[in-house]
Amino acid sequence: MRLKVCSIIGVLLLLAQTSWAQHELKGRVTDAVSNKGIASTQVYIEELKKLIDTDKEGYYRFTNLPAGKYTLIIFSYQYETLATQLELSSNQTINFQLSELMTELSEVVINQKKEEIFSLKRLQPVEGTAIYAGKKSEVILLDQMVGNRASNNARQVYSQVVGLNIYESNDGGLQLSIGGRGLDPNRTSNFNTRQNGYDISADVLGYPESYYTPPVEGLEEIEVIRGAASLQYGTQFGGLINFKMKEPVADKKVELESRQTVGSFGLFTSFNSLIGTVGKFSYYTYFNYKQGNGYRPNSDFDSKNFFTNFRYAFSDETSISADFTYLKYLAQQAGGLTDSQFAEDPMFSNRERNWFEVDWKLYSMRLDHKFSNRTDFSLNVFGLDAERNALGFRGIPGADGLNRNPVNEPDWTDENGNYVYPRDLIKGSFNNWGVETRLLTRYSLFDRDAVFLIGAKFYKAENTSLQGPGSFDTDANFSFDVNNSTYPYVSDFTFPNQNLAFFGENIFYLNDKLSITPGFRIEHINTESEGTYRVFPDPTDDTTYRDTTDVQSLPRTFVLLGLGLSNEFNPNFELYWNFSQNYRSVTFSDIRTVNPSFIIDEDIQDENGYTSDIGLRGKWKRHLSYDIGGYVMMYKDRIGIVFDNRANRVRTNIGDAMIYGLEFFADWNLIETLKGDNQKVKFNWFVNAAFTGSKYLNAIEGNNNVDGNKVEFIPDVNIKTGFNMGYKNLLASIQFTSMSQQYTDAENSGVAEPGNAREGVIGEIPAYQILDFSLSYSYKMLRLESGVNNLTDNSYFTRRATGYPGPGIIPSDGRSFYLTLGIKL
Repeated sequence: MRLKVCSIIGVLLLLAQTSWAQHELKGRVTDAVSNKGIASTQVYIEELKKLIDTDKEGYYRFTNLPAGKYTLIIFSYQYETLATQLELSSNQTINFQLSELMTELSEVVINQKKEEIFSLKRLQPVEGTAIYAGKKSEVILLDQMVGNRASNNARQVYSQVVGLNIYESNDGGLQLSIGGRGLDPNRTSNFNTRQNGYDISADVLGYPESYYTPPVEGLEEIEVIRGAASLQYGTQFGGLINFKMKEPVADKKVELESRQTVGSFGLFTSFNSLIGTVGKFSYYTYFNYKQGNGYRPNSDFDSKNFFTNFRYAFSDETSISADFTYLKYLAQQAGGLTDSQFAEDPMFSNRERNWFEVDWKLYSMRLDHKFSNRTDFSLNVFGLDAERNALGFRGIPGADGLNRNPVNEPDWTDENGNYVYPRDLIKGSFNNWGVETRLLTRYSLFDRDAVFLIGAKFYKAENTSLQGPGSFDTDANFSFDVNNSTYPYVSDFTFPNQNLAFFGENIFYLNDKLSITPGFRIEHINTESEGTYRVFPDPTDDTTYRDTTDVQSLPRTFVLLGLGLSNEFNPNFELYWNFSQNYRSVTFSDIRTVNPSFIIDEDIQDENGYTSDIGLRGKWKRHLSYDIGGYVMMYKDRIGIVFDNRANRVRTNIGDAMIYGLEFFADWNLIETLKGDNQKVKFNWFVNAAFTGSKYLNAIEGNNNVDGNKVEFIPDVNIKTGFNMGYKNLLASIQFTSMSQQYTDAENSGVAEPGNAREGVIGEIPAYQILDFSLSYSYKMLRLESGVNNLTDNSYFTRRATGYPGPGIIPSDGRSFYLTLGIKL
């Protein structure tokens, strides 16, 4: 009897051990063609929410797994995603082979993966028909963002992108103005700005300002690539910003999303989208409406934005897609303030006649084709048909160039209250088209993999700019006053621009860890201007003038070279370095737009230089994501504003500038480190810090008081830090921003004395600190979002405008609230 009882107990213990035993699952992920291990592949156990990366040889290993049935998802960029089920009852070794990507990934798989990674990632060495090896890249995963999406709050959207300087406006996020490393943030003009891979700015070379910014609610990701992007994406110093629209869901014929937002200062936005896939056909379309009163009086805005994308997959190898974007918005501009006015009341406005209108139509058609598993081809044809109208009273200078209407005075009126002067009207039209083609192939060299990219781009623009007298009224009337024959600001120009570029890069793998990527860009630019403008022969006589004809043609051809290096000590620890030459063409606003706040040097010329980055980046397990680096930028013949010997502000080539800095980013998953319940609780702390130095060298003769000065638009210290936290479906974010003082001109001018005609236009931007708080709660198909921007209600500004929308200080918003209700069906 005793033996029988012991046997029963032994069987029960054996069963318990089998049920509760912890097992090991390991194996290797390899390429189906080459049988080589695929590093950094993500292996995900869906039931346990466990995610690990393979090592440099493609090996993975899970330990302490309970017995049971599991679903494994194996994901690697440029490969087909693999999903499989297994029953684990003992230690097992399972190998997987992945085929190179041939079809669209499942939306379910992508979303599941994103739930397990940090909210910022880096681009893979090769994606699609582009090479990013050795480059400083940052990708914002917007599904992870908790913040004010409805207003495109750039301070929150780009909080984890290092070193960006942001002009903040109060127009509901209709325009994005970011710069970095000493580059002017105005309308993001120093970045090559793209949407789904094609250009969206007014004129890439002649007028690279972006008046259109897609709504964050319609985006999947935002890619930011720094200076070394010049080889593949253009010549600019800033690099690339690419807005990637949401991808159609593969498992639904139709999905509806609707988001309605109300907020402070009369804000109302409505975002409504449809997305889905029917057989080989997929689509995504949305309509976004925004209106508001603005933080200050005379700041009303109204915007309508429509986007649609259609894609048809002829086969696993060939697909074609088409985009159409339409934006129409009207905004009243409250004008600039002097320092005295800002100190007294930052919400004050003494301008009611200033208006701004944009009408933007973008077109794109793209062909993607795989010639084989190793060779990809893309062809992108795109175009822009757009108008921009700026209307307002900015003062009337005489022939000597001095402003006769200081910022602190309202628009002049007579004794009957009628306005004395008409408003200045600038009408710009932008008609351009381009085609860009790329071929990327993988091949073997000395028994090692290599990747070669070759591409070409043709771009042609026919833009016009008209400047002259507008009406005397206060409404948004964008018609010229044809009866006003003595108005001093008159010009009529056409700007034909043409650009042909060839570019190429090649990744050479010297060993399993080290790769080197040389590249080149051959650029031919022909910038032309044809038209007339008004001049005053006698500086003391502002009544006698003549209309002068001006015809210019400036063809030039040059070569830009670059080199990138990447050493992956392991899949989660990489040293990168790159060097790239840069070039910036003189824009037509540098040549012929008359501005009462400054005059333009007729001998102004192109800028050139180079950028170099070095850094360490990677992850420590699932605890920490980081990128620590330094950079140097040499900017030759930099364009800026200085005073001439008659005390006039002149826009001209100042001289050479050196900009250098250290950049640090870390995102620490505290819950993972503290061994908390990461299935229910989220708690991440991020730090984004940039420490920048700069100096003007070798000022051009005549530019006095510049040598040794700091470069404008550069805060020495730029810090953004905060916590992203949550419990189950309740998420929260708190963010602190701190910017040190920065200058706005090359002479490092201090604030003008009260009463000076240039008060508000010259001077530094004082240091400021901002605190933001956001909440989000999801329940089934519903999502509720709310938050407070500028929680402490600080008074600050980020810009001194020399023209529109000023001139003068443009105050940033005080404390504001928002509430969003979203539904997805």
